[in-house]
Amino acid sequence: MKNTLAQRLKELREEKRWSKTEVADQLRIKTLSTYANWEYGIRSPDYDTLIKIAKLYGVSTDYLLGLTDWREPVKEGEEEKAFLRNISHPDLKRWFIGLSTADQDDLEKLRIMWKLIKGEKITLEDCD
Repeated sequence: MKNTLAQRLKELREEKRWSKTEVADQLRIKTLSTYANWEYGIRSPDYDTLIKIAKLYGVSTDYLLGLTDWREPVKEGEEEKAFLRNISHPDLKRWFIGLSTADQDDLEKLRIMWKLIKGEKITLEDCD
């Protein structure tokens, strides 16, 4: 399995059209091989350097580590806003926002509809 951190380091560097040397210089790393080893997945940067890398590319450390596919850092308390920014389909965004004001009856109907969409079995108990 390919190392997610290594993959993302390479991807981000190539998007900027930077060489490994340029990235190493910007991070103030003494030897190019140190950075190259991170990109090859042989070694990993320490915690402080991981934060520097995230700031350099304007991404979150969670993104670098493969914990999320959302690139931008999310501030505490702004998770819902970040989620909405990452929904590209306008109908999905509108429906998600509408869920916050839906009553229990509507939410139950939605749960049953979702089961139908996913091809799951619907029982009589679902329809009560």
